[in-house]
Amino acid sequence: MSTALLLTATPELLEHKRRWLARLEIERGVSPETSEAYERDLRQFLAFLAGYHGRPAGVGDIADLKPVDFRAFLAARRRDGAGARTLGRALSGVRSFVRHMEREGLASAAGVGAMRAPKQPRTLPRPLSVIDAVAVTEDAGAMASEPWIAARNVAVLTLLYGCGLRISEALGLPGDALGDPAARSMRILGKGRKERLVPLLPAVIEAVAAYRRLAPFALGADAPLFRGARGGPLRPQIVQLEMQRLRGLLGLPDSATPHALRHSFATHLLAKGGDLRTIQDLLGHASLSTTQGYTAVDGARLLEVYEGAHPRARRPGRSSTARAARA
Repeated sequence: MSTALLLTATPELLEHKRRWLARLEIERGVSPETSEAYERDLRQFLAFLAGYHGRPAGVGDIADLKPVDFRAFLAARRRDGAGARTLGRALSGVRSFVRHMEREGLASAAGVGAMRAPKQPRTLPRPLSVIDAVAVTEDAGAMASEPWIAARNVAVLTLLYGCGLRISEALGLPGDALGDPAARSMRILGKGRKERLVPLLPAVIEAVAAYRRLAPFALGADAPLFRGARGGPLRPQIVQLEMQRLRGLLGLPDSATPHALRHSFATHLLAKGGDLRTIQDLLGHASLSTTQGYTAVDGARLLEVYEGAHPRARRPGRSSTARAARA
């Protein structure tokens, strides 16, 4: 434990923090990335309290928290350049910790519960076009130094676009995943340890099989499927770097990220007539409103679906034909 951390909070409070993080991971099944972000937000909050009181924060300081304290913390973070999304997540993390302390009988969450998160800007995701998404999956290995790395890059990006996986889900697959060429679906454990069934396209099976044939490492169930150049787990940063190189090669905008392939998966399915509920299940979203934010279909396509499906939709010449049929 670092000296800097010890100066911001008492050992007793740090122990409660450790137990809170363990509860998040075990009971709520939060991802390592979320747990790390919450830990960082709480660390910043405790550092703020230490500066606020001129001493390490203790359990009593958490018990005495009032809305004005949270507002002062958010104002300080805003002065440091934090945006609305960062502030909202910080408040969520601190709220979770205070509620943990309330369950322990050591604090009240009324103060933080009365705080409203900063208004979040509405940003629409930017999916790739069908042509660009296919080009990414086909050319993903164009600049790789070795054939097996080229096959790996193709397999990973094909999974993101072909199955709508999050990058953490793809890189978290065990070494024996997708080993059956006859498989038509696989189970994915997503956010909140929520399990979903994902159909497998032949292109996905073939891409992973090609990687398996060339990989210089044993791909067993006790190790990850996708490996880095030295055999360790493939890191998300490597995939992001490869995507950055592809953007230069294919002339794609900065919005063409690995996660944009997941957006593209949802958008292209909807554009071809897929319904939101099905896409929600495929993406593993708890809320349909989240799925709606992942999709982008132009007005012409929506009008086409409406006219083809709604019983009262009228097209030129249709009414007389319908009347003649009833005669």
